Amino acid sequence: MSRSLLVAGALVAGVLAAPPALAQETVTIGAIEILSGPSAAYGVAIRGGLELAMDEINAAGGVLGGRKLALIVEDSAGNKDQAVNAARKLIGRDKVPLIIGPTLSNEMFAVGPVANERGIVMVGTSTTAVGITEIGPYIFRTALPESDVVPVTLKTAQEKFGVETIAMMYANDDAFSKSSFDSMKAAADKLGLDIATIETFGSKDTDFSAQLTKIKSLDVDAITISALVEPISGVVLQARQLGIPDSVLLIGGNGANSPKLGEIAGAAADGMLVGSPWFIGKPDEMNRKFVAEFEKRNGMPPDQFAAQAYDTMYIVAQAIDRAGSAESDKLREALLQTDYTGVMGPFSFTEGRDPASAEGVVVLSMKDGKFEIVE
Repeated sequence: MSRSLLVAGALVAGVLAAPPALAQETVTIGAIEILSGPSAAYGVAIRGGLELAMDEINAAGGVLGGRKLALIVEDSAGNKDQAVNAARKLIGRDKVPLIIGPTLSNEMFAVGPVANERGIVMVGTSTTAVGITEIGPYIFRTALPESDVVPVTLKTAQEKFGVETIAMMYANDDAFSKSSFDSMKAAADKLGLDIATIETFGSKDTDFSAQLTKIKSLDVDAITISALVEPISGVVLQARQLGIPDSVLLIGGNGANSPKLGEIAGAAADGMLVGSPWFIGKPDEMNRKFVAEFEKRNGMPPDQFAAQAYDTMYIVAQAIDRAGSAESDKLREALLQTDYTGVMGPFSFTEGRDPASAEGVVVLSMKDGKFEIVE
């Protein structure tokens, strides 16, 4: 065999042998997000926040004394079975020690048990339904539960806008929307609001005229809507088209906290109230830098979901360093020791693996397609 062929063979062997060595230089984590379909706005924003934070962390030296973070993002398309298959791939084939996501609470109720049974940490950045962390000891979330956010929203509606009588609407076919409604109703009952009617619809429905026509006849001060952004936008549009006046306040749960509401509903969404643990106009330097960099990279401003994902990547990176390892059991213990201040503000986990504080909740109102803080 010629010398050139021997050298070529050695080079090929070197290339083939390189991946295990390179793998030692990276810490790969997984994510399951909705990147296609009606709810893709949430997952695309989350991926943008994760990737921005990861690139910043790697540019600053990575984790564990110089190893780079890598991220494998699987698209669930909002389908529970697809989310479960994605988790099995990430755990079984990709051998990730931690998974961020999935996007929706109903996905987490399907996927969480799979990861928990295998001892793999999952961190939900947008799963706000009641009972998420009760799935098991490996399930965390950085998203404030709706039960912490919606009482602030309704109290603001009562105190600042004089709301006394409300109609309630919710999508009755997914866990997030039902949990959001339950939190809304509990808060309304506690505040002594009069509930004139409760109307339901399906998350894929496009005609809400029967429910809204009934509500129009009831002389309410506000309509609460618990659903994802697509159906919420449809309800908002049809409410104004049917002549429900602007004096009737529209109040959304966490699903409404997306710029897509303004894109779909336009001027009909003006004045809609939404509670949020984050606001794009926060004046601190860290937040201003995050907003500018996210918009530069993604061609759109970040939303709450992007901000939560951005902080979550930093929280995970710090946990990896604290653990001194990327092993899931060590990561779980390290996450419980989190003490981090990011664009969302100060953050730590409770012993139950939920966010420890709801002090940063603000109420936002939409105007001209953008949210502004209610003073």
